Amino acid sequence: MTFYQELQLNQAGSKAVIRNSKSAKEKWRHIAVYLFKIMITMAFCFGFVTVYSLVFGNDNSIVGVVVLLCLMVFKNADFGIHTGQSTALLAGFFVIMAVGPHAANAAGPFVGMLINIVAIGALMLLGCHNPFMFNQSTLVLGYLLLYGYDVSGVVYRQRLIGLAAGAVLVCFVFYRNHAGREYKNGIKETLHAFRLESSRTRWQLCQIICVPLVVCIAEVCRMPRAMWAGIAAMSVILPFTEDMKARVGGRLIGNIAGVFIFLILYYVLPPSVYAYIGIIGGIGVGFSVKYGWQAVFNTFGALAIAANAYGLTGAMSLRVIQNVFGAVFALLFCIALNWVISKAVSAEKENSDGETIRI
Repeated sequence: MTFYQELQLNQAGSKAVIRNSKSAKEKWRHIAVYLFKIMITMAFCFGFVTVYSLVFGNDNSIVGVVVLLCLMVFKNADFGIHTGQSTALLAGFFVIMAVGPHAANAAGPFVGMLINIVAIGALMLLGCHNPFMFNQSTLVLGYLLLYGYDVSGVVYRQRLIGLAAGAVLVCFVFYRNHAGREYKNGIKETLHAFRLESSRTRWQLCQIICVPLVVCIAEVCRMPRAMWAGIAAMSVILPFTEDMKARVGGRLIGNIAGVFIFLILYYVLPPSVYAYIGIIGGIGVGFSVKYGWQAVFNTFGALAIAANAYGLTGAMSLRVIQNVFGAVFALLFCIALNWVISKAVSAEKENSDGETIRI
């Protein structure tokens, strides 16, 4: 394996290479490559978002985060659809992220929920055909981040330009990296695969309905940072219930642990270092393979931002409440939805079998 190839590995791949080293010298070389990869990744991410902030304004730094997320994921990930059609879809997803969050915010909680259902429905049905690709962690997360950090007026127009520039960049990289690959399915085949008997379809429906519903309930209850509840729900919704239960447990424990660790750091470190706690969290995520630890370190960045707006106590309370609500509600909702769909499918099958016998 070349140095460049080793840099392309994810956390799990890098740790596997380190673990399978045949000598101490080889092990330390792989560790050095892994640490170097994390450092240059952090530097690139910081520089990319900083440039976006300078060009499109500080209020649009979140656009830099979303574009960066799409760029880093879709240079490798795909939609299981012909490359040309996938590139067009990716451009369309940026249009959805540009228009949907802003329109939903302007419409209010209930109409906004309907707009979010339509928008997230398009993202899920066309961009998340393979649950194990975890494209929802990019597309739906990006949508929710833009929803949570909505802007208006001149700043929104700058946001549109920033998203358009990001779309061009991401689509270019996506097409260049996937042009030589062959895919059996097109958009038509992907839509035809939507069947209520399929665990994938039920997973998509849970995301499409539950995430906007969670955000709507949080807003109606006047809970700040409603997007946190939506992100928590999106993150724990998986095709199989047992996997969901494990994910919910990991998220809740990880977030509560992250809050306590953040609190310790807040009181131990000098105030001049507070701004870097989020960066510490980002580095921690880079080292984390397991979901629970990722939840711990993701909490750092969220609290570092929210503490300025709501105070330390308010930010920690919101983080715990929103994550517990979003994750637990999503689990119960998906169990109920799967039960309802299973009953409906069984009833339809029985009716169909009965008609066949009569014939």
